Amino acid sequence: MADPELPRAPSPQLVFCDLDGTITRRDTLFGYVLGFALRHPWRLAGFVAVLPALLRFALRFADHGELKGALIRSVMGGAPRDEVAAWTRAWIPRLLRRGVFPEALAAIAAHRAAGDHLVLMTATVDLYVPALTAALGLDECICSEVRWDGDRLDGRLAGENVRAEEKARRLRRSLPRFPGRPIMGYGNSRPDLAHLRLVDRAVLVNAPPRLRKAAADLPVTFKTWL
Repeated sequence: MADPELPRAPSPQLVFCDLDGTITRRDTLFGYVLGFALRHPWRLAGFVAVLPALLRFALRFADHGELKGALIRSVMGGAPRDEVAAWTRAWIPRLLRRGVFPEALAAIAAHRAAGDHLVLMTATVDLYVPALTAALGLDECICSEVRWDGDRLDGRLAGENVRAEEKARRLRRSLPRFPGRPIMGYGNSRPDLAHLRLVDRAVLVNAPPRLRKAAADLPVTFKTWL
């Protein structure tokens, strides 16, 4: 997501974009799951079933991936593929209308005009990330994957939660396909620093003072997006 205030780099660049809090104004997964439940009100009771996992998470006996899988499984578990796909098709336009930073969309457009290769890399899940990637005009995505039982959603994660050091590993695995390209990364939180330490230029969006201090050793530009 290029910015006229940043020094120009040779193009095309390889650009890794975080999603929640970077492109979108807030976390997307909870809103996606809640919206699905409101569409099928009997599923609202599933939020109660998340409480044990939430307690385990609060006590540090469960990680972000386990909590995420518990939320999806408790509320959306058993949903057929076509029902989930229909909700994704309805939800993405709503997200794009109200939940995305205009500056992020402008930056994506600038990168596309420069011929950069844009990768949406996020810890959220493949129930909607691939479709959102296409809607935003990015080239590919790297995200957490969920389990299915045939055509019915299981909801638990099928692999690693793409967060923090896992983002760094996924970034490294992508590089051989793009030899010699300058690398740029966007993020908004402390876990994003793991992969931003691997890029030539980093942008942190709406970073609070503690995050700015933690990122002081990076080649970073801080942006305030409204």
